[in-house]
Amino acid sequence: MLLFLAQKYKEATLFTIAVLLLAVTTVSAQSFDPNAPSPVRSDTITGRIAARDLGDSRLTDHYFAFTGTPGDLLITVQTNNLNGDVDVFTAGTLRPLLKVTLYAESAAPVIKGIYLRKRENLILRVEARTPNDDAGTYRIVFGGSFAPIIGGPDIAEAEPSASPTVTGRGTKRVSSVGARVEEPEPPPTVVAAAPTPEPTPEPTPEAKPVETPEAKAEKSPEVEEKKTAPVRNTRGRRPVVRRTTPKVAEAPPPEEPKPKPAPEPEPESGPRLVIETMDGTLINRPMSSVRRVTVENGMVVVNNKDGTINRILLSNIARMSIAP
Repeated sequence: MLLFLAQKYKEATLFTIAVLLLAVTTVSAQSFDPNAPSPVRSDTITGRIAARDLGDSRLTDHYFAFTGTPGDLLITVQTNNLNGDVDVFTAGTLRPLLKVTLYAESAAPVIKGIYLRKRENLILRVEARTPNDDAGTYRIVFGGSFAPIIGGPDIAEAEPSASPTVTGRGTKRVSSVGARVEEPEPPPTVVAAAPTPEPTPEPTPEAKPVETPEAKAEKSPEVEEKKTAPVRNTRGRRPVVRRTTPKVAEAPPPEEPKPKPAPEPEPESGPRLVIETMDGTLINRPMSSVRRVTVENGMVVVNNKDGTINRILLSNIARMSIAP
């Protein structure tokens, strides 16, 4: 009898271990690129998000791809030490279908469902960060009309470092506990020596030719003989009368028209909209320039005829009136 009970206990233990191994099947690859998400091969995925450096408020994103068939798709999310969201989108159009908000203070599992009318390729995004220096973990279980992706390559990328590499000089990096991280000294740069310019030779002054007495004699002007012009007889000739063309008086340039003074704007009349806020802002304009004044979602919305829109929080208004 004891041997029979021991055998049954051993079989039950082995069955429990097998069930646990199937339940904790995870996806080792985690994609950080939304255009290349990691395919989900089983109904359970787990992941880890490392803490970032002090002062780094960025979130870490993990992307997964899976398929949903017609029916109710159930998703169970359980996290530890994470603040953020888990979202499900349609592949291609990125239409949001589900959102689960994560809180580091709560480790209880959250179950949500999606009703699908047809087969859909879906993308799951885990966007979160840790509130302290400890790493955070998540575990997501799919159920209902879930279909894993079979075949195709896995996306395996190394998780980016918690603090980005700063390449500029003059900046200081700190670790998650506030300790300063020393920057490595840059390698010495070798500057090529500029070639020495060759000296420019100075121009040699040209020698001036020496003038000799014979050359000066050749250059002296010769004496020209004077020629007497013949005397002309002017008798019997009529004096030549030159005809002159009368000058046409130029017309004076036309006077430029004087610009007419711009008409003065007519004084605004009629009722006016007056809104005074708590911080001292004053809106005072005639109602003839206002198209519509409405109250939407706790805000006063003023639509002006010129196309502009003023939005003021209703709780920030100290006084509002329409006065003549």
